[in-house]
Amino acid sequence: MKEQKLDIVAFGAHPDDVELSCGATIAKEVASGLAVGIIDLTRGELGTRGSAEIRDKEASKAASILGVTLRQNLGFRDGFFVNDEAHQLEVIKVLRHYKPKIVLCNAQTDRHIDHGRAADLVHDACFLSGLQKIETQFEGKAQDSWRPSQVYHYMQWNSDPSDIVVDVSGFMEKKIESILSYASQFFNENSNEPETPISSKTFVESVKNRGADLGRIVGVEYAEGFTTQRQLATTRISNLL
Repeated sequence: MKEQKLDIVAFGAHPDDVELSCGATIAKEVASGLAVGIIDLTRGELGTRGSAEIRDKEASKAASILGVTLRQNLGFRDGFFVNDEAHQLEVIKVLRHYKPKIVLCNAQTDRHIDHGRAADLVHDACFLSGLQKIETQFEGKAQDSWRPSQVYHYMQWNSDPSDIVVDVSGFMEKKIESILSYASQFFNENSNEPETPISSKTFVESVKNRGADLGRIVGVEYAEGFTTQRQLATTRISNLL
């Protein structure tokens, strides 16, 4: 496979993590002309509702709605992947192949144990990917080292204070459309499957409300929040809104 450079890669522990948390940000960057990819770590096979096969189709539909350049699944074990050398190397191969400047990934602390674990895994892999003495291959060819410029963690179930707030006004409806691609996961009055915290009648609307509330705080219609583990810098304080 020919090397393909992406501007942004968004990692999610499960299909739908990215859409629920930073779907509007991705849609906005795609609309601006940037190449964005989504990498799902697992197929969400332990999800209470639906199945891995259904989630595969839903993820593909959501990716099409957001307009991303590509979507991949690394096939890690849902609920049981760990932040170890083997998993780090698989993420490093992805980073070195696509060479993103910006990486988005799961919340550092959250209700679902996979989210914090994925945050640490991707964050650590981004650092290790820049070390020349770690050798990896992609399709039999040695890879050069690569380290993204920034790693941002999107907000999920918990409402930790954001280090960065992105104005996503005009892109919330696209985000909601991508979320609703996961029909197996959200409210359906005809479903006989067990209820979950995200299948309630009001959950999807609460996602939109969170965006509106964060937007209100910073003076825009809708916003999405991110945290970072490193200091942010700007050339001029007047560049900040």
